[in-house]
Amino acid sequence: MLEYLFAQYENYPTFEIILEIIAVLFGLLSVWYAKKNNILVFPTGLISTMIYVYLLWKWSLLGDMIINGYYVIMSIYGWYHWTRKKENVIEFPIDKATITERNWSVFIFITSMIFVVLVYDYFDKFTSWTAYVDTLTTGIFFAGMWLMAKRKIENWILWIIGDIISVPLYFCKGYTFTSIQYIIFTIIAVYGYLEWKRILQRRNN
Repeated sequence: MLEYLFAQYENYPTFEIILEIIAVLFGLLSVWYAKKNNILVFPTGLISTMIYVYLLWKWSLLGDMIINGYYVIMSIYGWYHWTRKKENVIEFPIDKATITERNWSVFIFITSMIFVVLVYDYFDKFTSWTAYVDTLTTGIFFAGMWLMAKRKIENWILWIIGDIISVPLYFCKGYTFTSIQYIIFTIIAVYGYLEWKRILQRRNN
């Protein structure tokens, strides 16, 4: 069983395997801190995503690399956004997305998908079914990351959907550690949604 799961790594450089494991660990830490509504979601996420940008570039997975490059930018923005205060009170606490913000997330979803399609077409990367699924997950994760940076509870719904799709996607690509990471991401995202919902209800009451 273990041979089947990790056979893909037989010809991988040890350095890249170690980097992937480090990226997975910091990625899990980041999602855990997001669940706890803790600002450390962003520094831990930055470490994970920057490592993945490098690895995905090495592995020629352009769509995934674009997603993680975007995560780097949005993590910096989210870090700033979450720390903003007025008279020592958090300016942007957990909340539901407004109609305008939902429209923006739909716009981000569609435009990011179009962008990845253009990139994949230009580099002739539509050679496998995984490339087509990449365009979908890119749109989902782009919108989800934007909503998380805005501290909107709907971000968890998009993470759950995207994580579930990514589990078999990364396994088929040959990255078992990352696939396992997305299984754990899915579980934490469900609990994250429930915890943010409780925080929101307590505040409204």
